[in-house]
Amino acid sequence: MAKKKIVLIHPQGENWVAGETDMTRIANIMPPIGLCSLAAWVDQHGHQSFIHDCYAFPGDDQLYMDLIETEEPEFVGLTATTSAFLDAVRIAKKVKQRFPNVKILLGGAHISALRNEVMEKFPVIDFGVVGEGENTLLKLMEWDGNGPYTGISGLLYRWDGQVVYSGFLKKDELIELDDLPFPAYDKLKGYPEAYKLPIFNYPKAPNTTVVSSRGCPYTCSYCDRTVFKQSYRFNTPEYTIRYVRHLKEKYGIRHINFYDDLFTLHKKRVRKFCELMREANLGVTFNIAARAEHVDEEMLKNLKKAGCWMISLGIETGDPKLLEMHRSNSDLDTIREKVKLIRKAGIRVKGLFILGLPGETEESIDRTFDYALDLPINDLNLTKFTPFPGSPVYATVRDHGEFDENWELMNCTNFVFIPKDLTKERMEQRYMEFYRRHFERPHILFDYVTMLWRSPNSWYRLMLNLKDFLKVRSTFKKGSDLAMEYKAR
Repeated sequence: MAKKKIVLIHPQGENWVAGETDMTRIANIMPPIGLCSLAAWVDQHGHQSFIHDCYAFPGDDQLYMDLIETEEPEFVGLTATTSAFLDAVRIAKKVKQRFPNVKILLGGAHISALRNEVMEKFPVIDFGVVGEGENTLLKLMEWDGNGPYTGISGLLYRWDGQVVYSGFLKKDELIELDDLPFPAYDKLKGYPEAYKLPIFNYPKAPNTTVVSSRGCPYTCSYCDRTVFKQSYRFNTPEYTIRYVRHLKEKYGIRHINFYDDLFTLHKKRVRKFCELMREANLGVTFNIAARAEHVDEEMLKNLKKAGCWMISLGIETGDPKLLEMHRSNSDLDTIREKVKLIRKAGIRVKGLFILGLPGETEESIDRTFDYALDLPINDLNLTKFTPFPGSPVYATVRDHGEFDENWELMNCTNFVFIPKDLTKERMEQRYMEFYRRHFERPHILFDYVTMLWRSPNSWYRLMLNLKDFLKVRSTFKKGSDLAMEYKAR
């Protein structure tokens, strides 16, 4: 088998409010773990991979063009969310124009959701990878070139002028996650220092992101499940602890954000992982995401002893009717109870909310604000609802309001969907009002003061970029004042 090369590129995309300073690269730069996993997998099978991250190092196309010219790969692969997709197409066209014999692959959530539609509209893409990509990519790189690609599941390709989809990976084709090598973080320029978790969301640096499971069995209206469907698979605790040790010993990582949708779904796994973390005594802390109904007092005590620093809870809305419409198996009273339990265990809580869901009204926004600001959470994140292709609500969202399907702005920081009886201007005002009310509370301000010794690196980053943060603060203050004037009429 001939050894082949692939250059993997993470597009920059549009990741902030159009026309404003992009704070995402200051506040949070996450390593492209999917590309790192693909790179490690094909390398393990005798091929050679390279990664260029345009998101971490934006604005210089010549970097990846020089890499392609030097390495002469057979393939260039890009991964793209909806908001980054058109930037991926721009890169693909640039590469194809200069290197016409290179095969362009595109994977990620956007093409997994829209499949043939994307391939038909953008002929620069030679292959689309649907779902998780390790086995599909490897089989494509090892294809003998004879006949159509019918033996490769998860592949979009062209044959006789038509787009063909070979079908989703079968159950027995899904990879055993413990068989994967650790992601090739070392292929990322400047790792780990160039990558940063959200400010005030960690105690120590350097830090990084890890994914130790794939999928989610729930069917919330706003989540795209086209990559992993409703399956749920996870690394064993033994594999995960080796992974953590690897990050500590090779890169000096001191804190990890587990970017799993549901870290706490399998209780026995969590219990064993906590036990192994205590025994290993690596001095590494971590954050996780959870659903309120999955955590209990015993689990929280174990997580705290193992080094858990913060838990993010998907709450979404404080309006019971809206919650029932969009989120599987949730109850506001249960969420409140579990937030108190997490705080009692000595773990920080971050509440995750969505503004502008279909069915949202002024009254439901008020209920969400009242509920959220009454919860004893330490931090929160309010995203602007985005109807992503592949989510259950995408097909019917226009029945509930106005939807501007501008892919570049579909990044949860722009209101592309406006519910009936509301306006974009009003949604922006309420959004800014929420953040202002949150940050002006005395106990929240005091909590950030304590970060001087609890997360000193966050304060260093804040002071280093103070000018940009103050720009954002003034924008929020202006919007919040307008919202207050509106309510006073």
